[in-house]
Amino acid sequence: MAGPLPDGDPVPDDGSLPASALAAGDGTLALYLHVPFCASRCGYCDFNTYTAAELGASPGASQTSYVDAALAEVALARRVLGPRTVTSVFVGGGTPTLLASETLVTLLGAVRDTFVLADDAEVTTEANPESVTPESLAALREGGFTRVSFGMQSAVPHVLHTLDRVHTPGRAAEAVAEARGAGFRDVSLDLIYGTPGESVGDWRTSLEAALAASPDHVSAYALIVEEGTPLARRIRRGELAAPDDDDLADKYVLADGLLREAGYDWYELSNWARPGHECRHNIAYWRSADWWGIGAGAHSHVGGVRWWNVKHPVTYGQRLGAGRSPGQARELLTADQQRVEQVLLESRLADGLAASRLLPSELARVGDLAGRGLVVQHDDRLVLTLKGRLLADAVVRDLLD
Repeated sequence: MAGPLPDGDPVPDDGSLPASALAAGDGTLALYLHVPFCASRCGYCDFNTYTAAELGASPGASQTSYVDAALAEVALARRVLGPRTVTSVFVGGGTPTLLASETLVTLLGAVRDTFVLADDAEVTTEANPESVTPESLAALREGGFTRVSFGMQSAVPHVLHTLDRVHTPGRAAEAVAEARGAGFRDVSLDLIYGTPGESVGDWRTSLEAALAASPDHVSAYALIVEEGTPLARRIRRGELAAPDDDDLADKYVLADGLLREAGYDWYELSNWARPGHECRHNIAYWRSADWWGIGAGAHSHVGGVRWWNVKHPVTYGQRLGAGRSPGQARELLTADQQRVEQVLLESRLADGLAASRLLPSELARVGDLAGRGLVVQHDDRLVLTLKGRLLADAVVRDLLD
């Protein structure tokens, strides 16, 4: 999560949760595993990631010690939650595939040994195209991973250069083909639009290159300039132009048109998939399901309790090594806070927001939003139009204010 976090309340040393939170779920769990290592830092990125040079030789900073700490947190999650059926596992970063495939398979094995891993569980790893080989992908597939998501970002050299991405433009398509050869039937590509200097023609080139690789899923995110990043400093110095809202809107419309023509349906504001290939793990987030984030800086949500771990891998390892929860702080959401979050998240989905989530005063505003062409109503659900998707944050503000 970008930006400052709330102070929150203390997390008990044993990580325990209120009985009401434990009783609220349906017995399922989505599990996120954060791998904070990167070979180099991209200029736009403010994720909780570290290069080897940044971590240095500090005790607990090695990949081996970090994995040991993550395994300890998996065990902690089982002690806190009791038996659960894990329906999805998502290994994100950073660049998870900087770890050996065998190490990632070991992490997945710990989840399988500690919880019940559903027979049809979706198991994803993120990967940079240059961080995999046919052999490493085959080992991941054989070890139980079902889905791989490649960070392509762009197919245009000067755009990749501005983003400080290190892979060559054609490498993402090669990685998709290698994943297919390894037996993956769910392959995703991530794109970014709105990079300074990227023309609409450049963006079309990237979309067409992504479609030519024939993935099952495409994510397309507008570039967000995060404070404290090298990109933000370059824009502040006037070396690069800041993203333009109208340009971002034009590129979103282009993406939606090309992807839908190619058979990819939008199911969330920034995500399109062939039918049956939607990312079930991310849908769990948008449905406010129970999910536990393993790793330094990871976030979790169970039964209306939200917490976040300490950010630095060394501190994270020290906490778990001492038998303590790595949680930095937490919030206990009120019933109305949970409802508002459900409105914020579910309104992003293609099947829309249940009208039953809204208060009478909020329902009274739906007619105005529909009259402005921002939402349509299907039975008891409100669905954003294309125009509404372009103004999604404003739609929710108008609905809730």
